[in-house]
Amino acid sequence: MRHRLRAKRRLVRLAPELDGLEMLYHLASDPDTLYGMPLLAWGLREDGEVVGLVPWMEALTSCHDLDDPEHGHFVGYRDPETDDIFYSAPEHKVFELEHAAAYFDYEETSEPTLLQQLPETLGTHALCMDNDSSPWQLKLVFGWRLYSNGDIEALLVDETRVESTPVLAGDECLYPGHSRHQVVYFFQRAIANRIKQEDPTTLEALACMVASGND
Repeated sequence: MRHRLRAKRRLVRLAPELDGLEMLYHLASDPDTLYGMPLLAWGLREDGEVVGLVPWMEALTSCHDLDDPEHGHFVGYRDPETDDIFYSAPEHKVFELEHAAAYFDYEETSEPTLLQQLPETLGTHALCMDNDSSPWQLKLVFGWRLYSNGDIEALLVDETRVESTPVLAGDECLYPGHSRHQVVYFFQRAIANRIKQEDPTTLEALACMVASGND
C-alpha cells in the first residue's frame, strides 16, 4: 500500500516557471510574517496533482510538502504582478503538463531512466560535503534531471573536465550531485553570495548547519 501511494505521488513531468510566480511560507517563530521564494518549476504527479517546486534544504521539493515548524510552512502561491494569492497550480501550467506528459508517454523500465532535463533559472547553489575530513564545496547548480522513478537530481559541473564554454546540457563535465557527494544542501543566490563574501553571520549559521548534518 505504501509503495502504491508513493507511486501516485511520483513526479512524471516538469515544466519551468518563467513568469516569476512565488511560493509563500511562514515560520513558526513569526507566523504573521509571510516570506516569498521564486518557484523553479511545476511538477505533474502520477495521480494528476500539479505542485510547485523549489530547491529546499536537500532536494527539489514540492511546496505542499513544506510543513516544518523551524524551516517553513507552505501558505500558498503568489503572483507578484497582481498580488493574487492562490493555493492550486494555475490552469495554464496544468494544461501544459498534462499535454506534455501525454505526448512524451514513456514505457516503464526495470531501472530508472532519464525522462527530462530542466535548466536552472534561479541561480541556485549547492553546498556539497563528502565526509568529515573533506572541505565543503559551494557549486553553482547547472540544471535538474527527472528520472522515471520520480527522483530529481541537481546537475553540477566538474570544473576539471570542462572542455568548452559555455557548458551545455549533455556535456561530459556535468554530473548528478548525489552521485559524487554524500550531502548536498541548496541555497538561494543571495545566501550563496553571502557565503562567498564570507559574511560572518552567514558563515556562523553555515557552520552550525554543517555540524548538525555531521551528527
